[in-house]
Amino acid sequence: MDKKDLRIVYLGTPEISANVLERMIEENYNIVAVVSQEDKPIGRKQIITPTPVKKVALIHNIPVFQPHKIRDDYSFLKELKPDILLTMAYGQIVPLGVLETPKIKALNLHGSLLPKYRGASPIQASLFNGDKVTGVTLMEMVEAMDAGNMFFKTECLISEDDNYDTLQLKIAEAAFVAFDEGIEKIVNENYQGEPQNLDEVSFTKKVKPEDQIINFNQKSVDVINKIRALTSEPGAYFVYKNEKIKVQKAILVDSKENAIPGKISKYDKSAFYIETQDGTLSILTLQKPGKKVMNFKDFFNGNRDFFNVGDVIWCIAYL
Repeated sequence: MDKKDLRIVYLGTPEISANVLERMIEENYNIVAVVSQEDKPIGRKQIITPTPVKKVALIHNIPVFQPHKIRDDYSFLKELKPDILLTMAYGQIVPLGVLETPKIKALNLHGSLLPKYRGASPIQASLFNGDKVTGVTLMEMVEAMDAGNMFFKTECLISEDDNYDTLQLKIAEAAFVAFDEGIEKIVNENYQGEPQNLDEVSFTKKVKPEDQIINFNQKSVDVINKIRALTSEPGAYFVYKNEKIKVQKAILVDSKENAIPGKISKYDKSAFYIETQDGTLSILTLQKPGKKVMNFKDFFNGNRDFFNVGDVIWCIAYL
């Protein structure tokens, strides 16, 4: 059977999933329908906005289904008669009844090299932990979370300059390659996949609001990795003068033993430095609430007296 003839129902929601869907459409895969989360209010004006995956589907005249809870509403899938169900960051737990719908298999594209980083935030986890290599695993969906057999893996390198925004683009391309290569084996070789080594399993958790808070009483590398992992949404931040200041990029200036974590050691037109547990960071971007992201020079020109040298920024949440 030609893999391009498969009737595929695609489940996904965010931008990274939309990128994969776009690649599949470009390569003439037969996407008979898309399932996505419900449209949500976005921005300051709370305008109801289609999900990124829905936007791609509508452009290409692909039917879209958006059940409030797919565990309660999936009868439409039987009418679509899919050969393959393929998920990529859908955002809901998929019940057994859905997994049993496709003629061949229900598959998932997971953003890590399983069994490492099962769970909700594998891409962020790879950045939080300063990994140099990550990838995507094409796997069979089962009732247990990310526990199915693995069919194909695609690796991608993580550079020091990568953050979530750039890494998700690499992951999206790796995901397409994993599916494109793996589905050939599944369909034409009846490949049943490789079980995961349970001794090597690790888990990630959903990013919570408290995870966004920058704690300068950590090592510089850990602070930088948090900023990288949360760029640009939801964003890492610190609180100063009762304002939530987001940071999208920071670099290490120097290391020292007598640093005072959170201390603003320099703030002028040339640089903005904050000390950590073991060194000094240069803050390269800043974002005030309701404002756009600015590079440091632009921020300084409009906020010359905002930061006071010598002040110490504490690790507190924005209430």
